[in-house]
Amino acid sequence: MSKAKEKQFRQYAALPYRVKDGELQVILVTTRETHRWIIPKGWPEPNLKGYEVAAQEAFEEAGVTGDVAKKSVGSFLYVKRIDAETRKLCKVTVFPLLVREVLDDWPEKSQRQREWMTPAQAAMLVGEAELIQLLLDLTDYGDVEEPGPQRPLSLRL
Repeated sequence: MSKAKEKQFRQYAALPYRVKDGELQVILVTTRETHRWIIPKGWPEPNLKGYEVAAQEAFEEAGVTGDVAKKSVGSFLYVKRIDAETRKLCKVTVFPLLVREVLDDWPEKSQRQREWMTPAQAAMLVGEAELIQLLLDLTDYGDVEEPGPQRPLSLRL
């Protein structure tokens, strides 16, 4: 069955970023079971908008907080392994999150690794084609100044 015809489940993700010494950096985390690199993401939550779920996942999975954009910068598809025999095709909507605080302790610290890197480095570590492209699109951003709280980085390039 083609991916276009399979039932797609929705998830929301944060793309945590900062500007350090004029260089755009993003944060990746490892998955709990397979230790693949990915951006923080999760399932919809009752009474929360997609961007709010994304910010919550960034806190829980990566230990970062900041200003999340209300507008997504894109989406990607991936296959979520539920158990040994069950897989779900998920469409993940991505919201940029300007990191204001990096916590020393966070809910999933013992279950994941996190690492800051350039978008190009991140693109080499993730496995989802559309996420790779989203990250590669950021490599053309060049030298940047840190966005203010009222204007999170627009990743539409």
